Amino acid sequence: MDKKPILYILLSASLFGLSSPLAKLLLKDFSPIVLAGLLYLGAFVGLFLYSLFTIRSAPKAKAEGLERKDLPWLIGAILAGGVIAPISQMAGLNLISGFSVSLLLNLEGVSTAMIAVFLFRENTGKRLWFALLFMTIAGVLLSWNPGQSKFNIAGPLLILLAVVCWGIDNNLTRQISDKNPIQITYIKGLVGGSISIVLAVILGKEIPLDFTLLLAILLGALSYGMSLVFFIKALKSLGSSRTGAFFSLGPFVGAIFSVILLRDWLGWVMFPAVGLMVLGVWLISSEKHEHTHTHLAITHTHMHRHDDLHHLHSHPEGTLEPHIHEHMHVALNHTHAHWPDIEHRHAH
Repeated sequence: MDKKPILYILLSASLFGLSSPLAKLLLKDFSPIVLAGLLYLGAFVGLFLYSLFTIRSAPKAKAEGLERKDLPWLIGAILAGGVIAPISQMAGLNLISGFSVSLLLNLEGVSTAMIAVFLFRENTGKRLWFALLFMTIAGVLLSWNPGQSKFNIAGPLLILLAVVCWGIDNNLTRQISDKNPIQITYIKGLVGGSISIVLAVILGKEIPLDFTLLLAILLGALSYGMSLVFFIKALKSLGSSRTGAFFSLGPFVGAIFSVILLRDWLGWVMFPAVGLMVLGVWLISSEKHEHTHTHLAITHTHMHRHDDLHHLHSHPEGTLEPHIHEHMHVALNHTHAHWPDIEHRHAH
């Protein structure tokens, strides 16, 4: 078995997890809105540099570009996930420990699922509701401020706003998930980061033009930009469910490094909070959804592989690698466990 995809997703999760404790250190030099903008601009820079080394990649491995009809989904995703969410995260990180923020970011998975259920009418099971319960209790525990012996409400609420906005972002981006993911992230990083920086200038926030500026951009390039590159590389071989399960290690990596780098210590509440978060993540990642469903005949273009149950057409070269071309699906009725991905957007 090729172990490179597992290495890719562990690198992706670790790089993302490091973002909270390292950003906490940078908040000594930047306001939350400035740092949020620089991190997203850093993601753009990281992806741009990566593209320079992969510009000769085979055309068949490239996904279809964005079209005008995709703009409403993209604009909504940028505003929610590229502007409001990172600013809220940095503002919350300025108020509570990096340990708490790292673990609270696990709520993004619950947020994404809840929005999908209530706004996009996706089906769900009992596991999601139990995960929400356990992770909410963990969130309350993580709001404890041991120094003042009281609960800090403002910080966790800002992180909650961030994960809700990222949940909206995930659901909106899912509507264009058949398009080039690197292109989407390019635009998110450049536009989202630029909007935050412009807002910071309008609000009179100082932007230090020194070495710390480069550190912020480097953190964004690694924790957001390269993390996404490794995530996509793993996704091609592991599939969405296993990739998502491995990536859920990211917040726990962030929590560990928060204790090491920031000396974060919340007392005894840390242990049940970690346990409840682990249980909640397991409930979400292990949920199975299976029933008889019908696929209507359709002809479309998107990135796909030939080792699933939906792309059984043949190629002269017999490729099993991820590739893109126009292809036809015949009408099909079958039963298997599935996620609400681009091939499974049927009603229940």
